[in-house]
This record gives sequence, structure tokens and C-alpha cells, in this order.
Amino acid sequence: MRLTFYFSVGECAVILEDVVIILGLLTNGLPVTGPTLNSYETLEAKCLDQFGVAPRKADCRGSFIKLTWFRGLKDRLVLADDIYIQRYMKCHIMLLFGTVMFGDKSGAALHWKFLPLLRNFAGIIQFSWGLACLAHLYRALCRTTRVDCKEIDGPLTLLLTWAWIHLPFLALIPGNPLLFPIANRWRNWERADRPYRYRSLAHFRRALNDLEEGQYKQRSIRSFELPQEVGLYVSDTKHAECFERRPNSVTTSNS
Repeated sequence: MRLTFYFSVGECAVILEDVVIILGLLTNGLPVTGPTLNSYETLEAKCLDQFGVAPRKADCRGSFIKLTWFRGLKDRLVLADDIYIQRYMKCHIMLLFGTVMFGDKSGAALHWKFLPLLRNFAGIIQFSWGLACLAHLYRALCRTTRVDCKEIDGPLTLLLTWAWIHLPFLALIPGNPLLFPIANRWRNWERADRPYRYRSLAHFRRALNDLEEGQYKQRSIRSFELPQEVGLYVSDTKHAECFERRPNSVTTSNS
């Protein structure tokens, strides 16, 4: 399944190649899958096993662990040996999951279901985190089509950066071409003195409705100068066109 955006000049989609160049994540490897259990006792046992400590019930929201708990633990850890270094890295990974890759609408907690996938520290890299991230975005986009949906969750860094690459007239600030992953090229976009803060939703809707030929930039992975180590794990990523011209004009909805 592929989620498609329809514009007046054609249609396009976020694809695996975009995940590679924007977030620098692997898109091949083992599937990110496993059981989802709603049990504080199991959550407690998994955390004790991997971090040596467990969050209190006040640090949890059902089966979700508050990100403040991971931040606090990460700040307190003393990197005395490999065990503590691994715990530090696992905290960092869980924070990335909860903010960049698999975040919910609150942006404040993460389900503990990812912990079993981190138990084998050396095997973390074997999973296709990029594929899971894209699937999470697709699910979030599907949910936003509901009439009663007013917000979107998921990997919004991926979605926004994709839009700024392929629709540069929407970009809030110029990107730094020397940074990788490409999402880092707009890392300072939230500075308070940016003029984009005065642009309304209506402004962006008009810009998309008035989209003209040539404003959409087809960018493949071959058009970016990537670090050599990145090229090693994206060399097997099959390129697929993410833009398709349509014979009939289709405009975005203002509803």
C-alpha cells in the first residue's frame, strides 16, 4: 500500500528512499514486530532487565512510559562501562522513537512494546526501522482522513522535510546542503524571528491549490551528496518514482 498526495499537476508519495535520505534509517532488515501487552508488571520487568530500574506508575500512562523518565535516567547515568553505555544509548533510542519516529499526539510518552527489540544491543541495527517508520506515517495519514480527526501524529519530521525537499516553495528556511541526515538541514526552523510564523493555514492551502508545473522538484537519492558510510546501506534501496503526472487537474481540498 502507498499513500498518495494528489496535486493539480500530478500525484506523489513518501517512499522508502525518502526515509533513507531524510532520516538516515535502514529500510531493509528484520521486520519490526512483536506482541503488545498492556501490563504494568511486564513493563516493570522489561525495564528492570534493560535499565536496572523501572518507572513508577506515576511515570507511566497505561502501557506508555513518559519520555521525561527516559530523559531523567539518561541524564543520571554515569558511563562507567559498556553496560551503562548501552543503557544510555537505549534511552536515547527510545527518545528518538517517542519524538521522531513513532510519536503519538501528546509527544510525551512511548509504548514499552519496543523494549524487547532493544534487548540484544548488537542486533538493534538489524531491524528495518525505516520501513516501520514509513508504515507508521501511512497509518497516521489514513487516520487524518476521518471526519472527526483534528490532529495528526507519527513521524512529522519525515513528512515536513519531504514536503520541503519536493515542494521547496513551502520550506520555512533555506536548507543547509552539507548536513546528513537531510532532516538536519532545517534543524533551526523553529526560531522565533522567522517570518513564516505569520503565515496562516490558508496561505499554504492557496500555495498548494496554485501549484504549477516546475514547482514540484523530483529528487532521487542519486541527486544528493551522501556520506560514504550512508551509501553502503542505501545501495540496495531500489529507486522508485514518487511522482506521476495525471491527465486531469486535481486540486487540494479547502474543507
